[in-house]
Amino acid sequence: MLIREARPEDRPFIEEIARLTWDGGDYLARVFDEWLGDNFYVLEVDGKVVGTAKLTILPGKVGWLEGLRVHPDYRGRGYGRKLHDFLLGLGERLAKEGKIEVLEFATYFLNRESISMAERTGFRVKAKFFVFSAKVGDFQPEEPEKIEPELSDLTLGLIPVGWRFVRRSEEALNWIRENAYIYDFNGFRFLVSKKGATFTPLDVGLATLKAMLPAMAWVAKERGREGFDVMLPSGVKPLLPGLKRLGLHLWDETEEPNVLVFRKRLVKG
Repeated sequence: MLIREARPEDRPFIEEIARLTWDGGDYLARVFDEWLGDNFYVLEVDGKVVGTAKLTILPGKVGWLEGLRVHPDYRGRGYGRKLHDFLLGLGERLAKEGKIEVLEFATYFLNRESISMAERTGFRVKAKFFVFSAKVGDFQPEEPEKIEPELSDLTLGLIPVGWRFVRRSEEALNWIRENAYIYDFNGFRFLVSKKGATFTPLDVGLATLKAMLPAMAWVAKERGREGFDVMLPSGVKPLLPGLKRLGLHLWDETEEPNVLVFRKRLVKG
């Protein structure tokens, strides 16, 4: 077994893992070129890449853990844990170099293996969100206006950008300008990563969401998607019945937030 940096010739293996993950909906193959050379690692067994893991440095000296995958044929052998522990060691080294101060990651509330590994290694839940799904065909798509974001547009303290989360700051604003778009639709604004289809409303409420959903559907349709997701803070829990009436659906029946953001501090303070 070997954990090493990903190389261009690993693409077929990565594409196979992505095809067998989330019913083929995994984003790993789409970001392969972007991730190469940026703390993107693979786990190799007998010459075959069977796992992946990534550490991305986010604003605020955050080491963001993502892309941890194990080929279905190789699960249950401890490879996921080895990749997780490898990223922890990498995080410790980056902390000593002054590049990061904490490790963070987000996961679905039913991902028990990731949650167990996190708790075993000192991570704690620091934030919770709801992720809803919606179908483009349920709305009459209407085109929004793309705008240049300002700090005042970032109305949330912790801002989801796809499945990455950044804390409100000037540094985060600059990072969002590079990695996401902000749209305005009749005075209401929402954010979406440049390549994904998970939207973050910057105004949260039933009326504002009802107004924004057709515009989100337009963006998703332009990206060739039949569906899209909406990420909302845990405080919307009392609005769940109304959100479902708007055409938003939780992936699994739950009354509790289904996205957990974990954090582990590496530098004292």
